[in-house]
Amino acid sequence: MRFRRKIFAKVLLVVIVIALLGWIVMRLWNWIIPTLIVDAHVIDYPHAIGLLVLCRILFGGFRGGGGCHKRMQWQQWQQWQRMTPQEREQLRNGPPPASRSNGEIGT
Repeated sequence: MRFRRKIFAKVLLVVIVIALLGWIVMRLWNWIIPTLIVDAHVIDYPHAIGLLVLCRILFGGFRGGGGCHKRMQWQQWQQWQRMTPQEREQLRNGPPPASRSNGEIGT
């Protein structure tokens, strides 16, 4: 039962944050853009939400502030900390050149 309440609370919080951000985008657009651009029109709330989603897609993506990306960075950092100085230097210099078994030169 607690799990369902937590999920419901998180979903409700996300909806409230999106609604608040849409309202902020609408107010800022209607305050700034019509005064700067001569033929610009004011926008209503649904257009503000659409503008918010469009900007998120174009400039921010939907990956959030953490999740898998942060976990992967943490795991890489832990792996780096476990390495010896010689292993770190080898990783910095890159892999050794591949040896050819039959003496052929690559084209």
